[in-house]
Amino acid sequence: LQTIHERTAFRIRRGYELPVFRDSFMRLRENGFPVIVHMILNLPGETREDMLESMRYLSDLEPDGVKLQMLQILKGTVLAGEYEKEPFPLMDLEEYAELIGECVRILPENTVLHRMTGDGPRRLLIAPLWCLDKKRVLNRLNRELWQEQGSRKGVI
Repeated sequence: LQTIHERTAFRIRRGYELPVFRDSFMRLRENGFPVIVHMILNLPGETREDMLESMRYLSDLEPDGVKLQMLQILKGTVLAGEYEKEPFPLMDLEEYAELIGECVRILPENTVLHRMTGDGPRRLLIAPLWCLDKKRVLNRLNRELWQEQGSRKGVI
C-alpha cells in the first residue's frame, strides 16, 4: 500500500492506483490468504494527518498484519537525488515513536504488527541517521507502546 494518497503514490512511482490495491486485498482475503500490508511513514509531502488517514483506511480493511516503516533516504536512489537538491522534513525519533503509538491505537486489536521500523544499510543511509541505532529505536518504541500508551502491542 505505502499510502492511500494518489499524489504521493505518483511521486514515489508506486505504479498503481488505490483501487488496484483494494481489489488485490479483497481477492486475497476472499481466497483465504492472510493479508499483510506494508506502509511507509513520512513519505515526502505527507502530513501527519495524511499518514493517520492511511492508517484509518487500512484499519477499516482489518488486515491480518501490518508492516510500518519510516521513510529512509538511501544513496543512489531517485529520492536521494531529490533530497540532496531540496531536503524535505523527516521526523525525529520522538515524533516517529509518537506516530507509531497513534497508528497502533487505530489498528484493530487482532492485527499483528510485523514491523515498526526498518534497517537501511549503514553504508547507504543518508537520513534519518537515528535509524542506525536499533537498540535506541526499539527501546523508544517499546516505551511508547507499553509505558506511555498502555498498549497490549509492543516490541518483542
